[in-house]
Amino acid sequence: MQNKGFTLIEILVVIVILGLLATFLVPRIISKPDEARVVKAKSDIKALETALKMYRLDTGRYPTTDQGLQALIEKPEISPVPNNWNGPYLDSEELPKDPWGNEYVYRSPGEYIENTRRQRDYEIICLGADSKIGGEGFDADIKNYEIK
Repeated sequence: MQNKGFTLIEILVVIVILGLLATFLVPRIISKPDEARVVKAKSDIKALETALKMYRLDTGRYPTTDQGLQALIEKPEISPVPNNWNGPYLDSEELPKDPWGNEYVYRSPGEYIENTRRQRDYEIICLGADSKIGGEGFDADIKNYEIK
């Protein structure tokens, strides 16, 4: 009669192989959600840029920092109040939050461009995983003018 079970050595070999696979695969799998969040933030920023361009086409200017991105959803009541506001310019009734649950930073006009005397028309910034200015890796800021 033949034994149809596994020996202790066979089971141990399988456990060692699974352990080695986990050692190499788990770090790659764990970093994927953060990579997906960065891609989502870039996609959101591009959508906000498109909405801002439509807003500018209608009103002749970008919303001010004080008016904020909320101007894409409802007509601003803060000066300068646009005459030709034809929004909402976003499909949702609420502004998107970044993938880490924070609001996007919006400034208009933006900072001065290095080595020029020009200011950016606007800036949209996601503060990254740490929700703080600066940072490296997944904590780094994602800025509309740095997205290619």
